[in-house]
Amino acid sequence: MRPVSDDAARFTSMYDACRQRVWAYVVSRAGRQVAEEVVSETFAVAWRRFGDVPQPPLPWLLAVARNVLRDTVRADVRRASLAAELREWTERTEDDIAEEVADRMALRRALASLSDEDREVLVLAAWQGLGPREAAQVVGCSAAAMRVRLHRARRRLARAAGSGTAPARSAAPLRVRTTGEDA
Repeated sequence: MRPVSDDAARFTSMYDACRQRVWAYVVSRAGRQVAEEVVSETFAVAWRRFGDVPQPPLPWLLAVARNVLRDTVRADVRRASLAAELREWTERTEDDIAEEVADRMALRRALASLSDEDREVLVLAAWQGLGPREAAQVVGCSAAAMRVRLHRARRRLARAAGSGTAPARSAAPLRVRTTGEDA
């Protein structure tokens, strides 16, 4: 049995390395209102099950956060909070908007029009930087199924961006390069 101080130091290191990404994931799924509570509970579960935390810990932590969110927040509250956050993104305006900012706003509108499942897949790949194998661990499906879901979500995003005022190139920032086994 390892001394508790070694576990505490390793846990602190894991917390410092992963907390912000777990928080960003929760915010992307449910908004800022519930993020702190879900992140706290996620790391409490990680501490209780510290011996079960694999390397790298991020996909496991994101899966725990996903389960905590599902178990502790009613679906209607989560959707309302996320919708408010997305509305805030799309309603921001400036007097002299540069073309790049306009493209980002159009992409955000297109992203807001997608289903919750499509947004989650795109967030895991583009914002969290997870490959298909890691993202599949978070969602609870196979890597092959994740590749299909990601491909379809990107297609729907490109269609949504193309149907509005956004140029088709707006979808480009969401492309994720995969290497090695995740290709």
